Amino acid sequence: MSAARPVRPLAGLLAWAFYDWANSAFSTLIETFVFAAYFARSVAENETLGTAQWGEMLAVSGLVIGLGGPLLGAVADHRGRRKPWIGAFTLLAVVCTALLWFIKPDPACVPAALILVGLATVGMECGVVFANAMLPSLCPPERLGRWSGWGWAVGYVGGLLCLAIGLYGLVTADPWLPLPRGEAEHVRATALLTALWFGLFSLPLFLLARDEPDTGMPLGRAVLAGLAQIRDSLRQARRYRDIGRFLLARMLYNDGLTTMFAFGGIYAAGTFGMGPEEILLYGIGLNVTAGLGAAAFAVLDDRLGPKKVIVWSLWGLMLPGALMLVVTSKSLFWVFGLILGLFVGPAQASSRTWLARMAPEEVRNQMFGLFALSGKITAFIGPLLVGWLTLASGSQRVGLGAVILLFAAGLLLLRAVPPAAPGADFAKTSRAG
Repeated sequence: MSAARPVRPLAGLLAWAFYDWANSAFSTLIETFVFAAYFARSVAENETLGTAQWGEMLAVSGLVIGLGGPLLGAVADHRGRRKPWIGAFTLLAVVCTALLWFIKPDPACVPAALILVGLATVGMECGVVFANAMLPSLCPPERLGRWSGWGWAVGYVGGLLCLAIGLYGLVTADPWLPLPRGEAEHVRATALLTALWFGLFSLPLFLLARDEPDTGMPLGRAVLAGLAQIRDSLRQARRYRDIGRFLLARMLYNDGLTTMFAFGGIYAAGTFGMGPEEILLYGIGLNVTAGLGAAAFAVLDDRLGPKKVIVWSLWGLMLPGALMLVVTSKSLFWVFGLILGLFVGPAQASSRTWLARMAPEEVRNQMFGLFALSGKITAFIGPLLVGWLTLASGSQRVGLGAVILLFAAGLLLLRAVPPAAPGADFAKTSRAG
């Protein structure tokens, strides 16, 4: 890896962190809490079919992100600048999110809703690929961990604040801004709020954060060079085998995290009888502790290295997670769930730090594209395991045990991954470099 760059202005780093603040609103309001439920309950023909259609849409968009991310990253490696890519994908996400305002509670709107959310998801996730790749050029190596963690924490805060504004400003029975409810205008307006939030808080990144210089290579040549780079990377897989092991390990434990969030509400409702409002409060609490954990572990990431933080986080996910599957008290379920939340953010933030330290600069965008691929390409495995185990055992507790198995498998694979300590040099750390 090349020599460390000089420290960048603080304003650029804060602007970079606020991109997490901006895009988290989409994940929180559209993908998780508000629009997803509105689609399944009010737009689709019935909730069961709507849930299946939503899942299929996320799977397709995840496949597009996973397969397209490495190529886009490789092209950007040859073009130099990252902001134009971030800008284009952010614009795609913002426009498609705003257009969700026109999705009325009518099954005829299902195709448009799925296309718009799918395109917005691709835009948001691809924008994150290039934003992640910017971090090593914005801060010195010894501070990568804290800024990755702080960015993730800022993202949780931004998503929750936007959710609170949406709920109390638009959705609740006595909102700050009362809107007609005949065609769910109060819910559809959350899409406009999300689009405004995403677009507005993305602006500091473009105004204040330093970008890489433009190489001047035409787009057509960059595409061909990107394809050749991916081909060469596959041929030289031994050189990147440590990164490959890490991405495989992350694929497994990230599937566990995704599955845990996807089925957490279902488990809380089915096993502990929690209603929608209580589940929402639980989800908010989980996000708060995840943000606190990401912020608190950020400094440890720089001092001890991201691998140790990921390992500790996986143990912190497995132990409370296992206890949540055996307790019968709702109070203990809350306690262990909030403890578990402390380790969600660090596992994600330190994964970003590990790759930022280890990816060679000349292929960094491509590697973050593969990072996105590892988080999407096998996202079906966790839900499939949960479904099979639940059907075979007749127990949600046994079914959710698949999440613990995925965490354990990821932890096992991490044993062969180098630590990526502060100041690590890829050429020295890679065993086949």
